[in-house]
Amino acid sequence: MKNRRSFLKQGLLALSALGFHQSIFSFPYKSRVNQKGLKLRFALASDGHYGQPGTDSDKQYLDIITWLNKEHADKALDFVLFNGDLVHDRPDLLNHIKITYFEKLHFPFFAIPGNHDHATETLWEQIFGYSYNHAFEKSDVGFILANTSNEKGEYLCPDAKFLKDKLDVFSEKKAVFIVLHIPPVKWLKQDTFFADCPDIMKLISGYSNVKALFHGHDHSLDGVRYSGKIPHFFDAHFGSNWGTEYKGYRIVEVYDDNSIKTYQVNASSSPVLNSTKL
Repeated sequence: MKNRRSFLKQGLLALSALGFHQSIFSFPYKSRVNQKGLKLRFALASDGHYGQPGTDSDKQYLDIITWLNKEHADKALDFVLFNGDLVHDRPDLLNHIKITYFEKLHFPFFAIPGNHDHATETLWEQIFGYSYNHAFEKSDVGFILANTSNEKGEYLCPDAKFLKDKLDVFSEKKAVFIVLHIPPVKWLKQDTFFADCPDIMKLISGYSNVKALFHGHDHSLDGVRYSGKIPHFFDAHFGSNWGTEYKGYRIVEVYDDNSIKTYQVNASSSPVLNSTKL
């Protein structure tokens, strides 16, 4: 693990800072009507690692729920995507975090498995109501959530047939986002903790409306890397005991003209990081 942490920042293409994001404070709820030109706004958060020894998991989960609810009160969120490693090698705790924490959110949520969740597909569907692989659309934007692990915690490439089927279904959408816990690209020689899926990336690159991929897994990455012209955004972590010094989440905004802005929020001390407009 030490070697993994030591080179995590290498090769990272940092995004420009935007200043301070004040939504960790209490503000009156702002409906979508008051957000001129904005048709979709959502958050991504990953790597809660509930139950990891030596961590205060309850505080970390209470923090992320509090931060996200305040974000929603400031400027409405359509939903949040929890991108893997919800628990730390304890699939028996998945239902606990769903009931105790996720259901306290004031807006919808979706979840995708990570390599530390170790859940069978049957268990995942029983708890969350959909399978390992899931897709949906909102405001004419397609979302593909594809699994990259299994109950053993192995690193896997996403299911190519599932991806292609959903990419075809969403082929007329102005924008498609793909959410994968484990990145399917090894940018650096040291990236042994990522999957190597050139066929998957070739498939994805054939669809010009795929605007970005979003990943968790690597707690020390909070910016963007590129495979060809496709950006891969990371959102650091909100739990566990290693990674970026802060804990936070990522915001994505899609505007009526189909432009996209995304930025990382340092929720534990409030500045916005890594703002980019696509």
